[in-house]
Amino acid sequence: MQPKLTHLESNYIIKAPRSEIYKIMTDFENVPKYFPSVAKFAKYISRDGNNFVVEAQTKAFLGSKTFTVRMEGQLQPLTGFISTNTSSIGIEYEVFSMEEIPGGTKIHYVNDIEIKSPFFRRFSFLIKYVALWYWERAVFSKLKKILESKSVSVS
Repeated sequence: MQPKLTHLESNYIIKAPRSEIYKIMTDFENVPKYFPSVAKFAKYISRDGNNFVVEAQTKAFLGSKTFTVRMEGQLQPLTGFISTNTSSIGIEYEVFSMEEIPGGTKIHYVNDIEIKSPFFRRFSFLIKYVALWYWERAVFSKLKKILESKSVSVS
């Protein structure tokens, strides 16, 4: 039987141009610098045009345990990226997309997670809410702080 996907989805508004958000969110090797509570290390394994493979040591949310993630995806210039992220925890199908809105950028984030462990699948409802709460604080709030504190004009 195919494991059920845990669906995470949320929208965020950042008062910054898409180009500035795109620069940070697709600078995968610097994720540990921008978002230290998310990753310890990241490097490109390959990059061919808009296609990429990144390997990272990421941190489990709300903990200090790290695990290796292989991220294979495609950049969508100035609008985001899509990726399939594989780790010992499971497989994630991630979509990060952006659109300009008056005064900033709207980010639409989707992550469908196929959790490998039958034990942890029983807690998928709880995992969904904890993961969204964590990403809000560890990534999107931090991104807002980085970009909204700059005097960046929105085009």
